[in-house]
Amino acid sequence: MQQYLQNKKGLVQEVFDQVFDKYDLMNDFMSLGIHRLWKKNLINLMSPSKNKKLVDVACGTGDIGKLYLNSTDVNNHVTCVDPNNGMIAKGKKKLASYKNIDWINSKAEKLPLKDNSFDFYTISFGLRNTADLNKSLSEAFRVLKPGGKFLCLEFSKIQNENFKFFYNQYSKLIPFVGKYVVGQKEPYEYLIKSIEKFVNQEELLELMKNNKFQKCDYKNLSNGIVSIHSGWKIK
Repeated sequence: MQQYLQNKKGLVQEVFDQVFDKYDLMNDFMSLGIHRLWKKNLINLMSPSKNKKLVDVACGTGDIGKLYLNSTDVNNHVTCVDPNNGMIAKGKKKLASYKNIDWINSKAEKLPLKDNSFDFYTISFGLRNTADLNKSLSEAFRVLKPGGKFLCLEFSKIQNENFKFFYNQYSKLIPFVGKYVVGQKEPYEYLIKSIEKFVNQEELLELMKNNKFQKCDYKNLSNGIVSIHSGWKIK
C-alpha cells in the first residue's frame, strides 16, 4: 500500500534534513513530553529480556534502543536503522557511551539485514513516513526470527469526538511552534498532514495480518492520539 505524500520525490528526506538537529526538542514540544511515556509503554509491552536482539527501524536519535538496553542489559545488542544520515549522526553522538549499537542508514522498505535475525522489531513514529506500508511490514516479517515480535508505535485516530476537536485545534499550532523552535514551519505542516492521512487502527491491523503476522492486536494511548500495534512471526 503506497502512501501519496511519502511518494513525492525527496519530500520525506527533505523534511528530516531540515529538522534532525532539533528533533528531540521538537518531539517534546509537539507531545508536551508525553512521547517519552508512550515509548516506555512500548518497551513494557515488548517484555524484553537479556540475550534478545532488537532492530529499531526509523530509529531517529535512538530513544527506543536506549530504553531497551537500560531495561534489559547494556550488553544486549541493538541495531538502529534510519534513512536520514543526520539523524544517525545525532544518535551516535547522543548515545556515544553505548558501545553495542549498530547504526545503519536504510529505508524500512528494503533492509540490508539477514532473514530471521531479530527477536524484536520496533518502529516508532516512522511507519507513516514510509513510501509503501506493505513492503515495510513484509521486511519487518522477513528479518524477525520465528517467534519474534513486531511492535509499532504510531500516531493514530482519536475515538472521542470532543477530545478530537481540541486535539485538531492544537495540531494547527504545531507548525508555528516549529517555526519558533526549528526556524521552519513547512516540515511540521507535512508531519501533521501525514498523521491525518495515515490509516486507522483497524486498517493497520488488517495490513499486518495480510503480511503474515499473527495474534495481532493494538492498544490505544492518550485517547487514541497514538496506538501500539503488535504481532508475532509464528513461522
